Amino acid sequence: MHQFKFSYRLALAAAIGMALGAVTTLCCAETAVVEEAHPVDASQWGLGVGVSSESRPYRGVSNHTRVLPLVLYESRWIHFFGNTIDFKLATVDQFSFTLRAKYALGDGYKSSDSPTLRGMDERKGSIWGGATASWDNPYARLSLEWLTAGSTKGNTVQLGIEHGFAMGRFKLTPHLSATWMDSKYVGYYYGVKPNEVIAGRAAYTGKSTSNIAFGVRADYALTPNQLIFLDVGDLQRGTGIKDSPLVDKSSALTARVGYLYKF
Repeated sequence: MHQFKFSYRLALAAAIGMALGAVTTLCCAETAVVEEAHPVDASQWGLGVGVSSESRPYRGVSNHTRVLPLVLYESRWIHFFGNTIDFKLATVDQFSFTLRAKYALGDGYKSSDSPTLRGMDERKGSIWGGATASWDNPYARLSLEWLTAGSTKGNTVQLGIEHGFAMGRFKLTPHLSATWMDSKYVGYYYGVKPNEVIAGRAAYTGKSTSNIAFGVRADYALTPNQLIFLDVGDLQRGTGIKDSPLVDKSSALTARVGYLYKF
C-alpha cells in the first residue's frame, strides 16, 4: 500500500511537472477556448453528476466515496456550482472580488465511524462564509479565499495558483494551494475535549496549521454544451492535524470525476 501511494504521488508530481513545462511554451501561444462564451447579462444553467473519493485522516476510517448531483447557475451577479455560491462584487481589469458561501461536505465525523472515535461528540459539517479575490494574468490565476464558520468559530485562509491551457476541446490545469487553519478550526475537528479522554486517547486542544494541496484537472468538451472532467491530487496535512491522537494519515489522495450539461 505504501509503495502504491509513493508511486501514485511520483506519477502525479511528474504529470504536474510536465504540465508546467508545457505551460512555459504554450502560455503565449493562441489557444482555443473550451467553454463557449455567453453574453454577460445572460444566465446559464447546467446539470450533471460527480463522483469523488478522498482518504480521510481519522484512525480506522476508510476512504470516503460519494456520488452527488451537480447544479451550475451563472449570471452577471451569481455563480453557483456544487457546494459553493459566489455573489460577484466587482471586476476591475484582471481582478475579481466575490462574497462566498459554501458547505463543507467532507468535514466532521460520528463516534460510530471507527473505534478510535467511540465516545467522541459528533463533529458536524459547517456552512462557511467569507470573501474571495482573484487575479487573472497571462501566466497564472492567483486566488485568495477567507472563510469562517459559526459552528466551529474557526477561520481558514487559502492561497491558490493555477494555469490552464487548451488544445482544441481538451484543457489541462495544474493547480497548487496552501490553506491556513486557525486553532479553533483544528480544535473542533481534530481536538479531544477533557470529557472525551480515555486510555490511549489523550486530550488535545489543537493548534493552527497549514495544508498543502497539488493536483491536475483535465476537462474535455464532448460538445459545446457537454463537459467531462477529472481532477486528481494529493493533500499534505499540517503538523497541527497530524499531532492529533485521532489522526493516523498525514496525507490524502483525492480523485473527482464528473459530467456536466450546459443549457
